[in-house]
Amino acid sequence: MPLDHDLQSVHEMREAVKKAKEAQLTYLRFSQQEVDEIVKKVSDAAFNQSLRLAQMAVEETGMGVVEHKKIKNEVGSKSVYESIRHEKTVGIINEDSVNKVVEIAEPYGLIAGIIPTTNPTSTAIFKTLISLKTRNAIVVSPHPSAVNCTIEALKICLQAAVEAGAPEGIIGWISKPTMMATTELMQHKDISLVLATGGGGLVRAAYSSGKPAYGVGPGNVPAYIEKTAKIDRAVKMIVDSKTFDNGTICATEQSLIIDRNVKQMAVRELRNNGAYFLSEKEKELMEKIISPTPGKLNSKIVGKDAVTIADMAGISVPSQTRLLIAEETKVGKDVPFSIEKLSPIFPLYTVNDYQEAKELCLKLLNLGGRGHTLSIHTNNEQVAKEFGLEMPVSRILINTLSSIGAVGATTNLMPSMTLGCGSFGGNITSDNITARHLINIKRMAYGVKDVDIPVSSQNSNASKNLKQSEDVERIVEQVLHKINPENPVDTDVISEMVNEVIKKYQMNEI
Repeated sequence: MPLDHDLQSVHEMREAVKKAKEAQLTYLRFSQQEVDEIVKKVSDAAFNQSLRLAQMAVEETGMGVVEHKKIKNEVGSKSVYESIRHEKTVGIINEDSVNKVVEIAEPYGLIAGIIPTTNPTSTAIFKTLISLKTRNAIVVSPHPSAVNCTIEALKICLQAAVEAGAPEGIIGWISKPTMMATTELMQHKDISLVLATGGGGLVRAAYSSGKPAYGVGPGNVPAYIEKTAKIDRAVKMIVDSKTFDNGTICATEQSLIIDRNVKQMAVRELRNNGAYFLSEKEKELMEKIISPTPGKLNSKIVGKDAVTIADMAGISVPSQTRLLIAEETKVGKDVPFSIEKLSPIFPLYTVNDYQEAKELCLKLLNLGGRGHTLSIHTNNEQVAKEFGLEMPVSRILINTLSSIGAVGATTNLMPSMTLGCGSFGGNITSDNITARHLINIKRMAYGVKDVDIPVSSQNSNASKNLKQSEDVERIVEQVLHKINPENPVDTDVISEMVNEVIKKYQMNEI
């Protein structure tokens, strides 16, 4: 009798976990040099297939831009490799001869990797590299809408790893993913850590799995153009970033906030860069496409280009349109333009100064995106620092493209396809996740200080009572020694001697 889809998926997952566990026990004995050679070979193989994997991802998911996904694959392979290549992840990784502390790296064991549909190949490559670098095995659950391209990326990585000497099974996957299998994978007794990138529900499931987990929250990134910014440069960056891979990176700008003093200039530059401004009637049509159900994003617009989305709403726009913009004043779940849209659609808010901009940014972040990222374009360092100090986000990007700046492409942030949101967003870390997050660090600490341990008062009293008892016994022995067994015992003498002993005892003289 054939198994149903869920049971097949669960069975496949269990087999992958079993093989990965066996492989990891073997991989555990590999040296740093052997590990580094494997990681380099995997990175090179994935990098060389960046274009083909990008083409597969766009074809299968219907999201994004091939040329842009190729860049993401290159960041997820080569840039990630370059950022971790010199890190020690095997054995003794640090010796502090002054403080006499030695640090030793130990892998977690078996990683459960959850991959999103928006960045399916780049995230798979990235999670594989940081797992292999730290002597962990990984079993991946692809998104059902991106199974083929994700598995192809994993096959490329596995083949390169095995050819470089890694054990078979060190990278595993579920080829028929279901929610049942993914949930059981995260809860499996042999899984040591969950590395989850995806929607809010999936991330909550990862944190509820009973396992240590790195999950990342959504982004609803405000982008603020302050009056001192170089407007033409700022607008070009924002448009390029917002349209990069049709807005599928979670760190992409989602709302545009502009100082009133420079609004006219900014609007002109936005038009020059391919933005189409919606009329009030067109805005109403677009709102129904963005969020047919209040507070929920229409998944059909995710990763689509501006012209396609306009056509879905029945709006005619020029063929060269890159971005759809509507003026907005409100923020809320029932305000479609203010939610995370993951597509080239912007609300444009006008503010009088940076203080008003801060208040608006906070409202947008509280709606969705706390802890993730904020973008600001300014030449006023004090304004930038105030935003950095006051905004509840883990990344504040200054004068750069937010989408790829957050993942380390245009900044010196750690290259990563999984961006922590800290406690602001209910995450365990605010870091860009990388190899160092996938190792336990044991510490050998040598004694370097002498400490005199005082005797407690309780022990002191006990010692004193013991001494007193020993003294009484000694005196009684003396009394008995004075007694001549050949002579009759003089009871009066004995009584007097005993009374003397008791008296001295009571006066603490003995």
